[in-house]
Amino acid sequence: MTSVIYHNPECRTSCNTLEMMRQSGDEPHVIEYLKTPPSRAKLIDLLVAMGITPRELLRPRETPPEEPVPGEASLSDEQLIDAMLAQPALIDRPIVVTELGVRLCTPSEKVLDLLAYPPSEFTREDGEVVRLDELC
Repeated sequence: MTSVIYHNPECRTSCNTLEMMRQSGDEPHVIEYLKTPPSRAKLIDLLVAMGITPRELLRPRETPPEEPVPGEASLSDEQLIDAMLAQPALIDRPIVVTELGVRLCTPSEKVLDLLAYPPSEFTREDGEVVRLDELC
């Protein structure tokens, strides 16, 4: 099985997650989901595999108390999925799929449990070296 990352190259967390995967020896299939959003069926499959609700996958706003989707509190799961498909930026990221599972990797260190050979350290996109054995 080839691993997959639903990735946004403008997101530090997503970039760090991808780098951890690469430094573990894994070269995942990268899906820039803003350019190539998942189908409804794939999004539902990912939600089921992660064991989370559409509301839990909704990207949080940086400036509360705004809702990512107007009227979000009253929307059904189906309506939230519709909103995410119409506006993929509403999907939180990165989502990683490996033989060991599927997970929303926020923070990026959540990917470690999905890697067969997790690195002991990695270099973030800003050049900082992080020792992963100190984080766990």
